[in-house]
Order: sequence, then structure tokens, then C-alpha cells
Amino acid sequence: MKNKLKFYLSLILAQATRLGITLFSKSSGTSLAGMLVLKFYPEFLSDCGMYVTEKSVTVSGTNGKTTTSGLIAHILEENRKTVIHNVKGANMLTGVANVFALNILPFRKFQYSVIESDEAYLNKLYDYMKSDYLVVTNLFRDQLDRYGELTTTAGFIQKAIDKNEELALILNADDPLVAKFGYKRKSVVYYGFEEVEYDYEVDKSNAPTEVFNCVCGQELNYTKRFFAQQGHWGCVCGYNRPVCKYKAFAKVFRNFSEITVSYDGKISTFKTYLVGLYNAYNALAAIALALENGISEGKIQAALNSYKSIFGRTEKKIISGHETLIQLIKNPTGASEVLKTVDLNSDIIVAINDNFADGRDISWLWDSDFEQLKGAKKKVVASGLRANDVATRLKYAGVPIEKIVIDPNLEHAIKSTAEGIEGDGKLTILPSYTALLKINKMKF
Repeated sequence: MKNKLKFYLSLILAQATRLGITLFSKSSGTSLAGMLVLKFYPEFLSDCGMYVTEKSVTVSGTNGKTTTSGLIAHILEENRKTVIHNVKGANMLTGVANVFALNILPFRKFQYSVIESDEAYLNKLYDYMKSDYLVVTNLFRDQLDRYGELTTTAGFIQKAIDKNEELALILNADDPLVAKFGYKRKSVVYYGFEEVEYDYEVDKSNAPTEVFNCVCGQELNYTKRFFAQQGHWGCVCGYNRPVCKYKAFAKVFRNFSEITVSYDGKISTFKTYLVGLYNAYNALAAIALALENGISEGKIQAALNSYKSIFGRTEKKIISGHETLIQLIKNPTGASEVLKTVDLNSDIIVAINDNFADGRDISWLWDSDFEQLKGAKKKVVASGLRANDVATRLKYAGVPIEKIVIDPNLEHAIKSTAEGIEGDGKLTILPSYTALLKINKMKF
């Protein structure tokens, strides 16, 4: 421990901050204590590693970090492991410091840490905390005004990986940018889908498809493409999608997915109640990590059965007596996959803000497949700070003008829409990040 006195004083400072938040409700409490602790003792995170006794797991990638890390933590906890986890998704250094400062005690340790890390902050995190496993979900275009092009984002993660030769990688083989992290690495495990089948009709996506080059510089070719750049890819130079240890077959239903995994001469089928192929990928990543840590198939399935979505990630609420599904959208690929799953018989609210945490540039709306909503049977409400931009996008996506309602006030939009639903009708809300945070504070 670099400075025992400052470390223990940091814990006291964090608890005092939590008390202040509780009394005055001035913050959601996901980062404030961490921010103050790091200002008081910048090396705080370096001393936290001694409070994890078995394994530390980090999860990064553009989409699916919160769900994948939540699944991993839940599987471990259901198997009687003590876990420290930034469950609320605060994934920058302040958020990570926050969860440690508020949960560790001088004589209280955890067997596992499961830390979701922002791609741009992973490199900085590894300056302070080593990890045994890094799970990388995918790399899609996301907030170009903050992160830049995908090669920049990939560079952040690669620098972090290069700091630890013993780091075990668990990588999505179907994403060529992610699979590349395992190139010439000693300890790497790949997961991916061999086939994907839908139990319902899915319209062909209009979302733009990324074009990537091989490590040799030539354009990659695909024999199968599941969505975006995810699929079976290869190059004439011989560099191809790596062989997966966890080969999976997905059957995607409206309300769940079945994932049959082949590994080590075994075949096991798992069921996840998270919707969409993108969540099947998240579940497969968590299953791979769990199997690597010796957790049995039956115990993994039991945990999948009891898993409850983290807010805004296929989260279900009851609003004004109506079943409501809330799904975060924040970039073209993620939004397009979510839009495939929307119940067109439900009332729909699309709430987009352009605050810093959302990304100021909302041009991604035009690269997202909102054409999936043109068959909406009920009204589609455009809300949030950029409600007018959303309405314009919906109009050009083919949503009938008479079905489009503009209501920038998100709370009013939700309450008035929900109260107007008849019978057992349902509501779907698709918010950007800060709109989601606002929803989470609302009382319905």
C-alpha cells in the first residue's frame, strides 16, 4: 500500500460524501465520491487491488459493456462468490474509484472484481489496476466527436493490453477489430456464432456497413455477416476469423434467445431472456468467462434465469399500469439492432439528447435504421432536447406524419403517452444516455 493513512482517509471521505448525497440528493452518486477521492489521493486505485483475492475481470467495448459485466457479476454472485462491480455503469476512473471507495472496508475483501471500463479510459485504468481477464464485446462507431474513428478507439484498448503480457483475453471472434487484439497473444480465448436464426421475420437492415482492411492492408471478405461487421471474415493473405473455443448457434425469438455452445467436446444450450442478437452476443461473452472459471452449465443457466436487466438495457417497468420496455440507443449499429426488436404494436417514444455524455454530434440518427419503425401501428413520439431532429428522421424513415408527435419534455411525453394507452397496450422507450438517466430518476 503506497500510503495507508491517505487510503483509509479516502474511505472515510467517500462515506461522508455518500451521507451528503443521501441527505441532499444532489447527485446520482455514481462518480462524485470517486472524483473527490482521486483528487485527495490520486494513487487510491493502486491500493485497491489487494482487496480482490481471486480474479479481476474487466469488460470493455463500444456496446454491451454494462449488460455483459452485469451478467458476469450475477453469475459469479449466484455461485457464492463475493463480487465488487460498478453495477450502475459509471465506467471512467472516477466511477471505478467510486465503487471501490464505497464498498471496501479495511478488513473486507472480495473474491472477484468485475469492472466495466470505458474504452478510452481502459489504458489509464491499467496504470493503476491490473486485471486477470479482459472481455471485449465489439467496436462500433460511437460519438465521433469524443472518440474519433474506430482505429483510435482500438488503439486505446491495444495500449492497455500491451501493458500486461499475462492478461487473458476473451474476444468476440466475429468482430475483426476485436479479434485483432488476440493477434500473436499467448493467452486468448475466442467466442462467436457459427449460425444465427430468427424465429420471426426481420427486415433487411438499411444501416451502413463498415468496411475494414486486414492486417496486411487488403479489404476483408465475408462468407457470413450477422450485423454490422460481425460475421465470418477472412483475407486472401490467409488471415481469417480465428477458431473459436466457444462456438455458438443462436436462435433469436421475440422475447428470448437460445444459445447452443460447443466447447471442449461438449454441447450445451443456454436460454437468455434478453432480447435481440446483440444481447445473445453479450450472454455468450458472459458464458465464456464463466466456463473459463469452472462454473457449471447448470449454475450458469440458473443465473441467466434470475438475471434482471440493468437500467435501460432491455429494462422492463410498469408505467401507468402498462408494461414498458426501455432500451438505450447511442450509435448507429446499436440503435439499428435495437430497432429490429421493437414491438410495432406498442406506443413508441424516441428521446434523444445531445449533452456531453451523449455526444454533441447526433448525425448518427441518419445512419441508424429507423426505417424499422415505418410500420408502427400507434403513435411515435419524438422527445428530448433534439426532438425536432428525431421527428425529421422519423418522417424520412417513412413513419406516417400523422403518427409522429413532438414533445421535447420527456417526463410529460412519457406520462401523457402512457396514460393514453388503452387496455393491455404496451410502451417502448428508446432514450439516449442522459435521457435514460433522467428517466431513471422519474417516479411513475
